[in-house]
Amino acid sequence: MSETLARTSADGSQGGAPAAQRGRRPAWLTPVNVVIIVTAAAFALRLHRQYARAGFLFGVTEYDDGPYFGSAVRLVHGSMPYRQFVLVQPPGITLLMSPAALLSYWTGTAWGLAIGRILTLLAGTAGVALAGLLVRHRGLLAVLVACGITAVYADAVGAAHTVLVEPWLVLFCLAGALAVFDRDKITTSTKRLAWGGVLFGFAGVVEAWAIVPVIVLAALCLPHLKRAAIYAGGVAAGFLVPVLPFVIAAPRGFYHSLITAQIGYRAHAVRVTFLSRLRDLTGFPYAMDWPKTTLLLAALALVVCVIVAQAGAMAITHRPPPTLDWFAMASTALIVAMFLWPPQFHYHFAQFLAPFLALSLALSVSRLLYGAEPGEDLAVSWPRTSGPRAARRLGMGIVSVTAVALAAAAVLQFRSDAVYTPVMGPVPAAVGRLIPPGACVLTDQVSVTLLANRFESSDPRCPQMVDSLGTTLALSHGLKPGTGAATVPAVTAWWKQAFSNAQYALFTRSNATRIAWSPALKAYLASHFTQIYQSPNRLTLYVRKGLRTG
Repeated sequence: MSETLARTSADGSQGGAPAAQRGRRPAWLTPVNVVIIVTAAAFALRLHRQYARAGFLFGVTEYDDGPYFGSAVRLVHGSMPYRQFVLVQPPGITLLMSPAALLSYWTGTAWGLAIGRILTLLAGTAGVALAGLLVRHRGLLAVLVACGITAVYADAVGAAHTVLVEPWLVLFCLAGALAVFDRDKITTSTKRLAWGGVLFGFAGVVEAWAIVPVIVLAALCLPHLKRAAIYAGGVAAGFLVPVLPFVIAAPRGFYHSLITAQIGYRAHAVRVTFLSRLRDLTGFPYAMDWPKTTLLLAALALVVCVIVAQAGAMAITHRPPPTLDWFAMASTALIVAMFLWPPQFHYHFAQFLAPFLALSLALSVSRLLYGAEPGEDLAVSWPRTSGPRAARRLGMGIVSVTAVALAAAAVLQFRSDAVYTPVMGPVPAAVGRLIPPGACVLTDQVSVTLLANRFESSDPRCPQMVDSLGTTLALSHGLKPGTGAATVPAVTAWWKQAFSNAQYALFTRSNATRIAWSPALKAYLASHFTQIYQSPNRLTLYVRKGLRTG
């Protein structure tokens, strides 16, 4: 009999023997296979939202997807963001959507936007897989919790239905973390550190929120200055290389678009309530319509779970949390603080929290149960059991209960999405019939003209605007139409020029919150345009007087 110690293999078996033969678990039940299974379920949830009901893939469902995809169409047609039009996001989403925008030369902008939506769905799904791969060394339970929560998190599912920045932001942050971390520790590989920094840097080009995990990881690298410098150099390269061409082309426009319009002061801003934010940040399916007290208790339970699990793990192992745990927990705390502080908040913001919250829970619970060892063999260190067989049964029981709870959450999420309807649905065919191709169309929501294939104009004088509200905010230094933007000369002059060059005007029922309507601008519309169409959902089309319609 050999005295060589048997070692646990990647699939959880020991000494090369399959795990199933040793009674530990089925051979197929490995962390990587669980990642694949949960990712497939996440894809199905997100796909259901786009295809289960008519009007989603080609429907008007958001305001933000219009500026994001429209900016890419403008770019591939030769117009520079921040110089020729206002874009209130960093250029990352514009660059990511450029391939789909190029295809719109042949497919039309409606199909181009649809392709962009499908790509965003895939990005959101890939984030689920990356979360699981980041913790796969911690075993089945960690993978199941990390993947499962990221998969069913309500606003993560919602944000993947169209072109929004959050799925892409999460994708690049998790890809960067996967490159930087070698199991629980920061890698010693120079190449991986540099490329991880590049991925985090590009995440900042997608959305500035990436600064939170970037700073946390930089702080964790600091005991090793060389390692921190390599990582920081990668971050700088990943951010500056794509951003500098836009800054050099229009430094003033870049500042006003991103700082003034997006994160600068907004007069009389209405603050989103704490409970509304908490409802989104907890990530529970919207079918679980809990009262205020229950919601507060649920949020508190999530925080207590992480704290108690880590405290219990430290008591058992006599070791502080590993670096990966600190990264997840510190990022979660800072992201929550960041989302609770400013007045503005939208549901899709919460997706950025989803993977960090999921990682915090997965790593804390798995560390409590498995101690310092990864839990692939389902042997638990707490609570104390009467023997290896009891430990295995307890471990499998915990995994099974977790899987059932996540499956129930997925069903509830499926039911929640089933009752969700688009903001407007498909653009009426009459819009395309009445507006000839190449006409100059002014609108308060460019997703409408994108989906009607009437976004691009052959008239060089046509306004290049992609974001009506963002343009108003940038020109007025933070004022909205409802807070006095129409009294700012630069705003009134811009809108007057835009209306003067337009051949058609296409307005949604929300136009008063995006266009700085002054008495003079309303008078100009009445004297120079004639209403020729209004849809049942109040999409209204005007044509310049004397111009023949399509």
